Amino acid sequence: MQHSRPTQHPGAVQDTAVQGRMRRLFAPRHIAVFGGEAAAEAVRQCRALGYGGEIWPVHPYRDSLEGLPCHRDVASLPAAPDAAFVAVPRAATVEVVGALAARGAGGAVCHASGFAEEGAEGARLQDDLRTAAGGMPVIGPNCIGVLNYLDGTALWADQHGGRRVESGVAVITQSGNIGQNLTMQRRSLPLAHVVTAGNSAVTGIPELIEALAEDPRVTAIGLHLEGIADAGAFSRAARAARRHGVPLVALKTGTSELGARSNLSHTSSLAGSDVLCDALFRRLGVARVHEIGTFLETLKLLHVHGPLPGTRLVSASCSGGEAALVADAAHAYGAELPELSGPAAEGVRSVLGPRVHVANPLDYQTAIWGDVDAQRHCFEALLTTPADVGLLLLDLPRPDRCADGAWSTTLDAFVAALGARDADAASGAAPAGTGDAAGTRSAAGVGGARACVVSSLPEGIPEDVGERLVRAGIAPLQGVADCVRAIAAARGVASAAPAAPVPSVTAIHSVPHPVSHSVPHPVVPDAVTHSALDEHAAKRELLAAGVRVPAGGVAAGAVEAEALAAELGYPVVAKALDPALAHKTEAGAVRLGLADGDDVREAVTQMRDLAETFLIERMESDAVAELLVGVRRDEQFGPALTLGTGGVLVELVRDTTTLLLPAPRAEIEEALRSLRIWPVLAGYRGRVAGDVPATVDAILAAARHAYETDVTELDINPLLVLPEGRGAVAVDALIRRNV
Repeated sequence: MQHSRPTQHPGAVQDTAVQGRMRRLFAPRHIAVFGGEAAAEAVRQCRALGYGGEIWPVHPYRDSLEGLPCHRDVASLPAAPDAAFVAVPRAATVEVVGALAARGAGGAVCHASGFAEEGAEGARLQDDLRTAAGGMPVIGPNCIGVLNYLDGTALWADQHGGRRVESGVAVITQSGNIGQNLTMQRRSLPLAHVVTAGNSAVTGIPELIEALAEDPRVTAIGLHLEGIADAGAFSRAARAARRHGVPLVALKTGTSELGARSNLSHTSSLAGSDVLCDALFRRLGVARVHEIGTFLETLKLLHVHGPLPGTRLVSASCSGGEAALVADAAHAYGAELPELSGPAAEGVRSVLGPRVHVANPLDYQTAIWGDVDAQRHCFEALLTTPADVGLLLLDLPRPDRCADGAWSTTLDAFVAALGARDADAASGAAPAGTGDAAGTRSAAGVGGARACVVSSLPEGIPEDVGERLVRAGIAPLQGVADCVRAIAAARGVASAAPAAPVPSVTAIHSVPHPVSHSVPHPVVPDAVTHSALDEHAAKRELLAAGVRVPAGGVAAGAVEAEALAAELGYPVVAKALDPALAHKTEAGAVRLGLADGDDVREAVTQMRDLAETFLIERMESDAVAELLVGVRRDEQFGPALTLGTGGVLVELVRDTTTLLLPAPRAEIEEALRSLRIWPVLAGYRGRVAGDVPATVDAILAAARHAYETDVTELDINPLLVLPEGRGAVAVDALIRRNV
């Protein structure tokens, strides 16, 4: 059993010639295989899967391959093949692909290595391959192949562990070995497709996503990514998948690349490309996970139940230790455990008696172990609790050494309880619930709509048991932590803002909007040379853009500085003014709290080796909090806004979040609420609250300025948040711009 997909959105992209060829490639009526042993293996694997179409081996010298007559070349084939598996040396691969494209083939999978992954000569060959393909889809090169378990095709050069299914999830991976490993999973996850993308020389992951999402038998798509080559194309593909009702789950590697950047600003050290990937995933509703186990469990949960409207859990187990595992995992990964009360608590208590503590997670203890009727009534009552997911924790014993009688009784009782709840809901006996954005059923209790059996160990649910549960519409989730992480990820799929635009880094627009609403589209200049403004110049730009800055001016020496400070009024701040001084505190280029002329003269004299001019500003006081506000223009993702706790320890504290621009006011407000410093801004324990509306105005103004001009990097640290009604002030700023 699987979740139902919504009807196709009327705004879906119309069919194109490329889409038609992709359909032929993934569900071919006939397959041509080129090469020796690898091609023979593809024939064997197609037969093992029960492929019913024609297979045409092509070899210049052999008469037969796996009992099939060989054709000498592409021209001698009976027709243009829908799909081709090309397992010949790299130079010959280019020739074969060119001939297939000229013949009108649907597409090709290129197995050979030695292309762009192996230096300049390989890169040249990869360019030749791209040219030879023309408009024909090509997967690879440098890939193990493509598996279609729906239609029984294996354009695949090795063994694999999958089998035919009627529906399931598709997996796209940039690693052939990981793809092969995933086919060997024993977690009862139905695999519809496994695609190893290799170098993606011609057909990229976005095109693969769009092609697979079109198939109504595909319930979710899992992506193992090493990076995102084209954020705009990925965004379009993710939105197409969403229109088809196909959720995406990403397992992205490469989280350690932040350290490779040269960090002129705080923003560049905190918003590397992996952070920007996270921001892109959040905006598009792509669930990101970090472990292979969580990846598989999330796909399984989405296959059975689809995206979740929330993370409220109600759980039952025959062990206090297992109940504690659920409670700890819920706390660690942001799931909720609503309190048992009212009819649910009374119903459970009536079955278990007064000696059992009734709580969520529920330890129903051993008094009803093996009693199918008592367990069913207990689970029925428990499942009336308003929740999004109902869990039964159960590890079945080893079938080779143990009997599973009482454990199977518990499974039977849980399934029966879910059936009773569904019957009540169908008859109108269950309280009415509210609908959810994911389009799945929702009632006052979980009502069987989203039920999971969870084992503490992956092997705790044997594969045949898991498959029976999937057919019954129950997700068998293996591992408590992976289960709760999967639930959180499935919630993230439903919580995305589908209308939020994702800019292309090549877009050139300037659409003004009021600062209080959103940031307009960017201007991306052609220049690639960058220059940093000094702090005074940066603040003048920000002030003109609508960001408040301290009153101040520039002095050429101690005498001018003292006169300027007297005019501003004490206390003041003195800073050495030089574009190269990005981190003034570390350089000793800033003096705070100067109370009189003597202090100013001494401060300027001590800093005269650092700069020729000095910024003197009135010192702001009574700040509720310090924030970092940064915008950085990335080559792949375009401009992105980073918000976080500011100050000199910003990299150490690392309390930040990053949004892709444009970002509406509501999204920025939500980002502020996600920070650990938010309670301080909101008035923690009766303390003075910060001026949040003015703070958001300042953030929007700064973002708009960076976004619609040629600024490549903007860093305000700190933005002082003053008490309610007093605004927010940028007391330090850095701007890099194209010149």
